[in-house]
Amino acid sequence: MPYIEVEKDVNLYYEEAGNGQTIIFIHGVWMSSRFFQQQLNFFKKDFHTILLDLRGHGESSKPAHGNTINGYAKDLHNFMTKKDLKDVVLVGWSMGAFVVWEYLKEFGEKNIKGSVIVDEMASDFKWEDYPQGAFDMNALIDIMRAMQTDRVGFLKGFLPLMFKEEMKEKTLSWMLEETTKMSESVAGAVLFDQTVVDYRSFFSSIKTPTLLCFGKEEKLIPVAAGEEIHREITNSRLEIFEDSCHCPFLEETDRFNEVVSTFVKELL
Repeated sequence: MPYIEVEKDVNLYYEEAGNGQTIIFIHGVWMSSRFFQQQLNFFKKDFHTILLDLRGHGESSKPAHGNTINGYAKDLHNFMTKKDLKDVVLVGWSMGAFVVWEYLKEFGEKNIKGSVIVDEMASDFKWEDYPQGAFDMNALIDIMRAMQTDRVGFLKGFLPLMFKEEMKEKTLSWMLEETTKMSESVAGAVLFDQTVVDYRSFFSSIKTPTLLCFGKEEKLIPVAAGEEIHREITNSRLEIFEDSCHCPFLEETDRFNEVVSTFVKELL
């Protein structure tokens, strides 16, 4: 199992296959690289494909510190530096989108050829001037308390919201396994930080070509969020997945893979 040390005693697990243009897939909060297995098998035919477990997630080290969006972006930068990766395409799903934007904000676009943002808004928090956010303070408190008192019960209710169609029991089972690998305390800390980051003021400065992939079913993230980001990022394209909710790469795998593959090939 391959690991890279990005900080003393902090090792990130990753899978990689294929050659050519490098694409790194970055998962959502509490999730893992396992969610992108169907992408690895497809993209490795034409690209150097990497699935990465962020600090605290999946098979990576689980320190009690550094579990913030900025910390994850720094880990990503260190990972790319140690792997000597150049002109990378970053694919960020849900919280992974925040990691992509934080990377661009912190380290610039010099080493990024393009980005793919999957079903995320500028901020998950309902700020006074941003009522379309996913959570207000009361909802955030309720979720953080649920994570401490009945995490599995909460996740059994939350995970099905990521899909348009009813989840199969075996799908729910392995997703529960992945999303309970970190401690409850770290899970709550990560949730808070990823909820309150806000990239609205940053979008207009992004020049990197950006593909926005949004599911039409709005149980979690509204399509309007993608439309808003599309207006703010000049060099962007919006793709709507009619039969998806939060996970078009799992719900409409073939179309998602083809759309992203076409986008990446256009960058070459």
